[in-house]
Amino acid sequence: MNNYFNLTDTVFEVTEKYPQLIPYFVKKGFTPLNNPIMRKMMGKKISIEKALLSKKLDTEKCEAEMCAVIKTGTINTLTGLKKIDINSAETKDGGKRNIRIEGVLPCPIKIPLLEKFEEFYSEYKTENEEKLKTADYKITYDLRSANLGIDWICEQVKTGKKENLPDILLSAGFELFFDKNLMGRFIEDGTFNCKIEKMNKDFCNADLDLRDDKNNYAIIGAVPAIMIVNTEALNGRKPPETWQDLLKDEFENSVALPFQDLDLFNAVILTVYKIFGDEGVQKLAGACGKFLHPAQMVKGKKESVPAINIAPFFFSKMIKENSALKAVWPKDGAIIAPIFMLVKTENAEITKPFADFFLSEKTGNIFAQSGFFPSTNPNVNNNLSADKKFIWVGWDFLHNNDIGLLLEKLRKDFETAALRK
Repeated sequence: MNNYFNLTDTVFEVTEKYPQLIPYFVKKGFTPLNNPIMRKMMGKKISIEKALLSKKLDTEKCEAEMCAVIKTGTINTLTGLKKIDINSAETKDGGKRNIRIEGVLPCPIKIPLLEKFEEFYSEYKTENEEKLKTADYKITYDLRSANLGIDWICEQVKTGKKENLPDILLSAGFELFFDKNLMGRFIEDGTFNCKIEKMNKDFCNADLDLRDDKNNYAIIGAVPAIMIVNTEALNGRKPPETWQDLLKDEFENSVALPFQDLDLFNAVILTVYKIFGDEGVQKLAGACGKFLHPAQMVKGKKESVPAINIAPFFFSKMIKENSALKAVWPKDGAIIAPIFMLVKTENAEITKPFADFFLSEKTGNIFAQSGFFPSTNPNVNNNLSADKKFIWVGWDFLHNNDIGLLLEKLRKDFETAALRK
């Protein structure tokens, strides 16, 4: 028994009251809670106790850990992560200011990319040893797995002070960078600037151009969303070949979205909305309605197998040769969640070697080969055949809409439509 919550409270209630518990639950394996829609829809239907027991976790131990998280506002002793106190003296070292490189990396490439980055960083320090001794700054980095969320970055952004923001920021998705209440306001005032002149032909062609003509954002790679079809669950239906096919009535209650991957989820609903409008979002919700169930948050039921999973491209590489699962790259293109890099203008000269590293062919090859995340570097071979196209919302759409408000609306519309099914 504690003074904060009861184990009979729902997961939604406790995470709504204490949002610092969301990363805790994610670390324990409840990754869909990163998605606000899934947290609300699933979390309202399952108690804390039942959720923990479903993972065979010690409820007493977890209760104590949760209380510790609530008290301290951090999960460093539990997960190795540390809450950043942006006002603490840790931002100084002998009077030196921090030049910060921060962000999140897709899980499949985090380790190989960090290894290369640390090699580069070590070489940089050796080559610039004398310069760094007398410099009025020190360079620090904090690059985490994307599955743990970006709350720690949002906390810095919400202060409204540009001095609290990293000098290089990496992340996928749209919400953080285009929400006018988050990074959007700092883009408009010129705090960040990054220009890419040459880009890989996979992303710069007659169909699309990922170069930002305003030079605010750099896209260093992309997470493509494709379809993984379970041929044994089609029940005589023809596999969908396009996104429009997927929205047909015959696939109602037959589709699973990557709810645990908020960036890809946002990319899918934004793109569907742009191409097919509100009706498309309604139909997508209807297609996914059956799989918005607490079982998704815990183990999943064998009898509830979706005919189609919308999934990151790299999942297709895990399909066994004789499996009933077949990867379908939509003929109209894989929907992409771009991986963005922002560079703070005032310290761009200092951070240029690091920005160049993230834009380099070496980094691009890690993206393409280790994670199957196509790179925008022009010298990287993404190993994609000519028929593998991409679609995305486009710069005009992003610049002409308040993406934060739009995503909030689309999530509510999606939730309402799904619950009606």
